[in-house]
Amino acid sequence: MNSTTLLVHDGSAAPDAPVTRVGGLPLAPAGTQWPTCTTCSGPLQFIAQMVLDGGRGVLSVFMCANDPGSCAEWSATAGGNRAYLFPPAGLVPIPLPALPDDEDDEDEDDDEDDEDEDDEDEDDEDDDVRQLGAVRAVERVEVAQPGYRSAAKAWSERSGRPPRHVLGQLGGTPEWLQNDETPDCAGCGGPMEFIARLEEGPDPVTAPNFGSGSAYAHACEPCGRAAFLWQC
Repeated sequence: MNSTTLLVHDGSAAPDAPVTRVGGLPLAPAGTQWPTCTTCSGPLQFIAQMVLDGGRGVLSVFMCANDPGSCAEWSATAGGNRAYLFPPAGLVPIPLPALPDDEDDEDEDDDEDDEDEDDEDEDDEDDDVRQLGAVRAVERVEVAQPGYRSAAKAWSERSGRPPRHVLGQLGGTPEWLQNDETPDCAGCGGPMEFIARLEEGPDPVTAPNFGSGSAYAHACEPCGRAAFLWQC
């Protein structure tokens, strides 16, 4: 029987850990600029990075969270998200860009007392369009089931943990929520390889917004390109 590799929530991780994780800071070659949305020009939100086996690289995905639903962030080609296939070594954290409303926040802070400032800081962290509210370490778990849904169900029943602790799937064959939307490589024109499926995770407050659906990351390793989309 074929098996499925699940990505399972494994506690927290350092924001710059050089491992497969959801949230935190993206690692990239020195000098890489934080990506922006084609539609609204705001900074994209870093979603996850996946360290691929065999030194094949690090796939990182970003998505616009500035005005959800307005920038076609579900599309692999509309510019509301970005995916990158970085080399496996020599990566450093990309510096955080300024928030679009930083100046307004500073003016408001001048009129607030210390307690109000603390509350506002907490709200800013919750509403940060650049980062998720938590950093989740990921464990790879091999399950002797050929399909993703059946593997996730079997793992949950065996481990006694909630199904939402399954953060996705690594490799294998994608199970699409809608039609097959395998993206074509912008370089060579061929269909990209499926790399991973991602779920929103156990906590809706700190989760990426996939419209209560699932996201799919693909790559063309010969061309060094990647793509990202989600369905619901």
